[in-house]
Formats: sequence, structure tokens, C-alpha cells
Amino acid sequence: MDVRLTYEDGTIRVDADGDLAPDALPPLPGVETDPRTGTGRAPAHRYAELRRALRVAGVAVDDRVLDASERAASEAGLPDALATDYDLREYQREALDAWRDAGNRGVLELPAGAGKTVIAIRAMVELGVPTLVVVPTVDLLDQWQRELEREFDAPIGRFGGGEQRREAITVSTYDSAYLKADGVGDAFEFVVFDEVHHLGGEGYRDAARLLAAPARLGLTATFERPDGAHEAVAELVGDRVYALDVDDLAGDHLAPYDIRRIEVELTEAERERYDEKQGTFVEYVRDAGITFSSGSDYQELVKRSGNDPAAREALLAKQDAREVMMNADRKVERLAEILDRHRDDRVIVFTAHTDLVYRLSERFLLPAITAETGAKERREILERFRDGTYGRVVAANVLDEGVDVPDANVAVLLSGSGSEREFTQRLGRVLRPKEDGGRATLYELVSAETAEERVASRRR
Repeated sequence: MDVRLTYEDGTIRVDADGDLAPDALPPLPGVETDPRTGTGRAPAHRYAELRRALRVAGVAVDDRVLDASERAASEAGLPDALATDYDLREYQREALDAWRDAGNRGVLELPAGAGKTVIAIRAMVELGVPTLVVVPTVDLLDQWQRELEREFDAPIGRFGGGEQRREAITVSTYDSAYLKADGVGDAFEFVVFDEVHHLGGEGYRDAARLLAAPARLGLTATFERPDGAHEAVAELVGDRVYALDVDDLAGDHLAPYDIRRIEVELTEAERERYDEKQGTFVEYVRDAGITFSSGSDYQELVKRSGNDPAAREALLAKQDAREVMMNADRKVERLAEILDRHRDDRVIVFTAHTDLVYRLSERFLLPAITAETGAKERREILERFRDGTYGRVVAANVLDEGVDVPDANVAVLLSGSGSEREFTQRLGRVLRPKEDGGRATLYELVSAETAEERVASRRR
């Protein structure tokens, strides 16, 4: 019995030679009969499982799925071009070995600053096959391209940021990978998903489904998602095969650190407004029987607000209360004290609101980075922070991931979400080892007797 496998538009086509019907084959993962062609067909991401099942069944296979990848490797002289001077630390070697032992599939969960990129590059060298690296932002696209160009004597392709150029080693944004996957799904044998938790988004999942690459590596600081979408990531990339947290590496491979929570009291006017707005929200959800025992409860409230004026009023009241507690005046006063205490340190101030960023920038003469900041200006600010021209910056939700942030040793969280991922990313911004062996410090400023106290406890 011979079976031919070919790649077609994001699927694996399974042809049985001669008169053998597809349903006469042994059970194959993900394969269904395609009535249009009378052949079997499976999603491309099932390719590795499909090959393994055929091998176990003793079926002879004419495998043409990765013909394009093999041509690309031959034309690029890829095996000879890939080498690296990186020496892996013990935990990095353990992580890579765990991934190799899992059949070159799975997710590595390591904190910011732990060298996830180094592990991925070593994996590329060890496999020596055409590779696609998928990243969430153009900033990360630029960083990966620069890193790979420094490391490898090979052209680096790029999908995204105005370019569409394929090479045996190519870097792509998630958006571009989603748009191009069905056309290049047979061109790569290895795919690296940086910040792999983004793959849990419904639209981006097709970027992984349509690729045939049997070797898959996911990189993240926090694998699990509150919405449970990490289960889809595990199906498309592999299970979490290695994990370390900040405390596992602090003091040896990352800077030792302290977290200091500072509670501030609302002003009288802020307290009156907060209690009023929070009360409106609490009263509505109590009367509506909404318990927020699951993430879907909040979505239910949002749906209700479309045709229920009281639900809409409750949501707006909640937003007002949140802005009061997160932007409390006395947080700004305490920030002034922190900046004065750390006048000789490198400080990043994080907030959740763009308006507060500009307010702080004007009051303390801090360079500001928001979603409105152009890419060129952002690069200039970060470069001046890196070379010491600037000793501090303030940002709103744009330095959490996907940006190469220069080393700092003090972070101040004026406001944020309850997300463990956000907290971990921000802590990671100050954890790279210090030349002087000094400690890193993260300050959390929390409005007392508000919902922010629960938020801060949850994200810890």
C-alpha cells in the first residue's frame, strides 16, 4: 500500500495509489474524505501526527509535503550557513533538551530577560532547516531580523512592516503569517512563535493551522490565558514542556529584586466620586444576579448594555470608578517622592491611561511613550534611555512586550490590569542582571479601599 502526501492551500492531501479508497487506510489523525477530489484531507498542522501514524501502520509514503522547504534549503545552502556563538546556560540547555525530547514541539515558559531568543536560535542551528519566526509586533520583527542577520551568514526574509520577501529563514508578524500561511505553508520545516500566547486569538490560530512545519516552538513568559485559549495553543504548537518563573532565576541569572506596595488614600472628592460610581455598578450586578464567577459573566454584562440602559449606566459607572482609583492624585505625589529617591537610577513608570502619561510627562519632564508615539520617535527615546541621555521614561501599555527595552533597575506601576502576564512583563523590564550586581525594585501604587487592592493581590 502506497500513500502520497502533498500540500494544498493549508491542507495535507492524502492520495492512496491505485484503486484503494481513502477509507481503506488505517485511522489517520485529522483526515476526512474530501468529496470534491475523493481523497483524504487533513489540516496542515496535523502533518507530523499523520506521518507518525503512517509509519506506525507500516504504510509506504511518497511524501511531497515539504518539497518547497527542501528546495529553499538547497538554494540557500542553509546547513552550512547556520552557526552560533551563543553558549547556553544550564537552564537554557535543559529547556531546549526538554523541547527536543518532546519531538521538537512544545512551549517554553521563561521570564523576560531569560534568553528565550537564544534558545530559539540554538534550536534553529541544531535543526538546520528552513525556519519561520512569527512575532506580534513590528518592533519585534525588526529586533529578530537584526539578531538573525548578526548571527547567521544567510539572507533573512521578512513578512510585515511593508515588506514581503521570503527566504529560507524568514521573520513574520502574526498578521502577515495569518494572511500568507496557506501560500507558504510548505516552505518551512520549523516555526517559532514568539509571545505564543497571542496564538490563542481566534484569528491568529489559522497562522498555525495552515503551516505544515512539523517542528514547532512557542516562547512566552506566561503560557496560560484567563480565557482558556492556551489549550488551543497546546493543540497547535505542543504542550508546555519547560517552565521557570522569576524567582527560579533571580539572583543567579536575573537581578535579585524587591516588590514594594504603597497604598495611597483617595482625596475626599475622589472618595465621594469613587463610592458613588462603584455603588452604581455593584447595585446593578447584585440585582441582576451577575457573580463574575467566570470570564463570560463580564461579556454577558457587555451584551446587556446594548439594549439595557441600566446595564450601560453600570458599565460607564465602573469605568469612571476605575479611572478615579487608577489616576488618584496622591499616586502622583508618591511618584514624586520615588523619583527623587531614585534620581540616580534608571526608572520606567507604567500607567494604564494615555492622559496620565502626558500629565506625568509634563509635570516631571519625562519622555513619554504611548500608542500615539511614532515608531521613529519611540526608537529615539529608547536609544537615549539606553545610552544614559534619559534616566527615566513613562509609558502606557506599550512596553509590556514586543519592544526591546533598555536595562532599568526601578519600575513604578501607577495602574494596570489584574493580568499576571502584564505584571510579569513589567517586572521583567528591570530584572536583567546589573553590572554592579545591584537589586531591582518594583513599586506598586495602589489606591486604598478600592477594587484596585483586589486587582493588585490577584496579579501577584
